[in-house]
Order: sequence, then C-alpha cells, then structure tokens
Amino acid sequence: MDILSLIGLVLAACAILVGAVLKGAGIHSLLSGAAFMIVIVGTVAAICVQTPLHVMKRALSILPWVFAPPVVERDSMIKKMVDWSNTARKQGLLGLESLIDRERDDFVRKGLQLVVDGSEPEIIRNVLEVDLHTREQADTRAAKVFEGMGVYAPTLGIIGAVLGLMAVMQNLADPAKLGQGIAAAFVATIYGIGFANLFFLPVASKLKVSIQSMSQTREMVIEGMISIAQGENPRSIEAKLQGYLH
Repeated sequence: MDILSLIGLVLAACAILVGAVLKGAGIHSLLSGAAFMIVIVGTVAAICVQTPLHVMKRALSILPWVFAPPVVERDSMIKKMVDWSNTARKQGLLGLESLIDRERDDFVRKGLQLVVDGSEPEIIRNVLEVDLHTREQADTRAAKVFEGMGVYAPTLGIIGAVLGLMAVMQNLADPAKLGQGIAAAFVATIYGIGFANLFFLPVASKLKVSIQSMSQTREMVIEGMISIAQGENPRSIEAKLQGYLH
C-alpha cells in the first residue's frame, strides 16, 4: 500500500473543501451536476475518442498501482540469480531447467529458458530487450491516458464556465439570479483545474514511476541472465547487480 498516494488524495480533497469554507463559498457551492457532466463525462468522452480500446483496458488495469504498486524485490531477485549461477557452475546450464516452472514472472521465465537453451549472450540480450521495451511502451501509453485526461479537463472546465455565463446572460433582467448564476458557472472551472492537477496528472506521474522501476528491475534481470550464460563468477555477478539497488 502506497500511503503517500492516499495521504495526497485526502489532503487534496481537504484543500478544496476547507478552502471553499474558509473563502465563504461553502461546500454546497461545489456541488453541480451540470459541471460534473461537462467536465468529468466530457473528459472521459474525449479520452475515449483519443485512446485505442486495448490501451484503455491496460490503463484501467494499472490504475490500482497508484495505491498498490507492483512489488519489486530486487534483493531477493539478486540472491536468486546468484544461486542460479552457482547451480549452473556445478551442474551446467541444464541444471536450471527444473527451476523455470517455479518462476511466477513470465519475463524471468523467458530469460531463464533462453539461458537453459544455451542461447548466445547477444541473443539473450536482444530477445529480452525487445520484450522489455514492448512492455514499457505499452504501460507508458496506458499511463498517458491519465495525462491526456489532465490536459482535457481544464479546457472542458472553461467550456462549462462559458456555458454557465451564457445561461446567466439570458437572465440579465433578473438581478437576483446573477450572483448565483455566475458562481455556478465557475464551478466547472474548479472541477476541470482541480481534477487535472490534483488527480489525473499526479496519477499519470505516479504510474510512470512504477513503470520505470519495473523496467530497471528487468534490466537487472537481463544483465544477470547474460552473466550466468557467460559463466561469470557468482561473486562478480552479485557485485554487478548490487548497483541496481541504489
């Protein structure tokens, strides 16, 4: 559980709600069904037009990473690869074959299978790097879905404000409605800027951090697999991979 994400969202909500009270506007002034429809539903509509279906599905599937990022246990992974190196030196590369099915991570399984098959180090690197870059690009495109929502929301907030002001202009003959109408018009702007800067853009940035961390772990796995295939000393492998812990 990423406690900072939870704290951030709670503080963001408090900042808006408490700020509205302190400014004298009141919480009730922030509630507007019309603003919600224009900004939130409009933002979702815009991002649906922009985004392919498979990217949208991936974006929704990685959204929980904001609160529960993928566990990256590099220490245990290094220890595991050092053990594999010792096994390979004692029993040969085929001694690792029985360990392939025990791995839950399909990227690690693929690398281990390439090592067991006796693939050349350069082939191992090429195959795994293609896999790494493909995964990273797919996840980054998914994270950019929320970045795009952060771009569209403020613009739709302005559209909502303009529509609200148009409604106000139609009631110029009734001064009693002007103040309330103008205030309601700007609620859409608050929705657009608020959701963009307090949710959509931070979520995109947080997801990119998780994606980068996973990619670095996979880079470490690639180096470890190549080192095992080249028959390097286990201590040398451990010393090399320790650099990824910083």
